[in-house]
Amino acid sequence: MNFRNLVAAIAVGVGTLATTVVAEAADKKVVVAYQTDALPSSVAIANGEFAKETGYEIDFRRFNSGAEIFAAIASGDVQVGYVGSSPFAAAVSRGLEVKAFYLASISGIDEALVVRNGSGIESLNDLKGKKLAAAPVSTDHYQLLALIKSLGLTEKDVQVFAIPQPEIVASYNRGDIDGGFVWDPALTELKKNGKVLVTSKEVADKGAPTFSAWVATSTFAADNPAFLKGFASVINKYYASFASDKSAWGPDSDNAKSLAKLLGGTADQQASALKNLTLLTPEVQASDAWLGGGEKAGAGKILKDTASFLKEQGKVSDVLANYGAFVTADALTGVSN
Repeated sequence: MNFRNLVAAIAVGVGTLATTVVAEAADKKVVVAYQTDALPSSVAIANGEFAKETGYEIDFRRFNSGAEIFAAIASGDVQVGYVGSSPFAAAVSRGLEVKAFYLASISGIDEALVVRNGSGIESLNDLKGKKLAAAPVSTDHYQLLALIKSLGLTEKDVQVFAIPQPEIVASYNRGDIDGGFVWDPALTELKKNGKVLVTSKEVADKGAPTFSAWVATSTFAADNPAFLKGFASVINKYYASFASDKSAWGPDSDNAKSLAKLLGGTADQQASALKNLTLLTPEVQASDAWLGGGEKAGAGKILKDTASFLKEQGKVSDVLANYGAFVTADALTGVSN
């Protein structure tokens, strides 16, 4: 090989290598959707630890609801997102291929039906004839409808408005609605001029459990298992800190201040909201009761029960035979407290 050919060959080789490196770098980009819920792991969004741990360039985008996030996933704009079980059930029932790989929280007191002072609502028996609201296709919307049904009422007896949380707060403050089933920061805002009538946990105990989860498109999950493991390990680090070091999460803590800067509200409000969470350890999540067990997965059963209820309500047209394929414990393998 003469010098000219050797240089050309080297150039081709370097070009190929450069193309490969660029391609690999491009592959390590992901768009992750989050919401305004107070979660310990959101500190890692603020400080960049998710990107550092996974080695990916992460574009974090904030949304107002799980329904909006699933619309973005369906359009191809988002690959990973934080969603509730009701929009999750609706999305996969309509054919969207996603997998839940980490449970952010389960039904607790972080979501609740708050009724306005002066609305005339003192107990659940006073809901007939009232106007209530929840975010469209959210876990709160699902639980509000389930609550109404458990009381022997229908949407003809109780007016239910499916509107985004910012609109719920505005309508509530104007006196246009009597109450809203919401999460923070709307929960804190509504409680300023009202009281909690029933919590998400109480509705779950009546037979309508919910959860919130981090999901990934099935294609992204299959192609990027190391990313999901790294992402899950960061979440677990912050959850473990929250469980073991309460002083690090108080109203004067750097963590609470980071959450306030990222999500809005004050550090005191964020610290208070965190106390309302019901969190699960990786070991519990990986069990058959939640993400493990394939078709026997408990989270899959919750999705199916939710989809069945949504079909009764005319919100979805089909219920799948099994929802276990949409949850996985793979990212939790080797992850511990």
